[in-house]
Amino acid sequence: MAESMEALERRIDALRAEIRRSVVARDTARTRGLRAELRTAEQEWEEAITDLAEEAGDAPSAGAAPPATAGRSSAGSLLPVREQVHHALTLLSVPAAPKLVAEVHAAFFGAAAAGALAAGKLTHLRRDEKRSFSTAPYARPYYLCAALTAEHLAPARGLVAVSTWPLERRVVGPLSPRVDFLTAAVRVAERANTVPAGNPMLARLVWRFASNIPGALDIAGRPDTVDPVTVIRAAEAERVVHADADRAHRTAAAERARRQLDQVDQLFGNTLRTLAGNVGNVSRRGGAVLRGNPTAQEKTA
Repeated sequence: MAESMEALERRIDALRAEIRRSVVARDTARTRGLRAELRTAEQEWEEAITDLAEEAGDAPSAGAAPPATAGRSSAGSLLPVREQVHHALTLLSVPAAPKLVAEVHAAFFGAAAAGALAAGKLTHLRRDEKRSFSTAPYARPYYLCAALTAEHLAPARGLVAVSTWPLERRVVGPLSPRVDFLTAAVRVAERANTVPAGNPMLARLVWRFASNIPGALDIAGRPDTVDPVTVIRAAEAERVVHADADRAHRTAAAERARRQLDQVDQLFGNTLRTLAGNVGNVSRRGGAVLRGNPTAQEKTA
């Protein structure tokens, strides 16, 4: 098992590096193929880590905690925090708030150590990632970075993203919180539909998404009666309404970012723009939408 997982981890790291190079080379076809291969490899890794956690829970050592507690602790302690965050964000495929990241990781991969994925910890982690990238750009296969506001190209408050994502996905425009919420709902429901039933934490996570999507809940409206397929259909139906306009905003902002920002600021945002924009002019589209939209990720998470 250990050798198999190590081989998968090397393969995943190599694929991420190849994706970055193909994105820089603007080889769209190759990038698409590599991403599909990466998703398959990550799924295999997730299945392997689940098997490992179950084995640890089935055979506790003398004096260990009961199986349920031991299994959860094993799952939470097997990986560094940055990898736990990366796994949750990869599943969601959109920028997310720390609370949602923690709940997704707990539902699919096992609970992290208490407080490990708290907002303050992730803020410090993102700063460490920025220092690492500034010192040696692209030395790592990926970095945990910022989402950028479309208006000022500044770090979007309370959102974490992944450096290997296209810039268009990391930019947050006026409609992006809702579109990303619906995208995350689809991804969570799709994955929930492939795992065995009986996980109350996962059922409640899907229910929280469904509660904010018209037509996603049945008459009972309880977490144990939510149908992931219904959630997917309802989320996709609404996402289509906003997708084109949101894509246009994000594309325009991403093109502006490529012209105006260096490599570091494209990943972590231009803080000078934030300061300039806050002098006599509070951002109405970046911060207000992210904090005030009642259907944004932070409300659901």
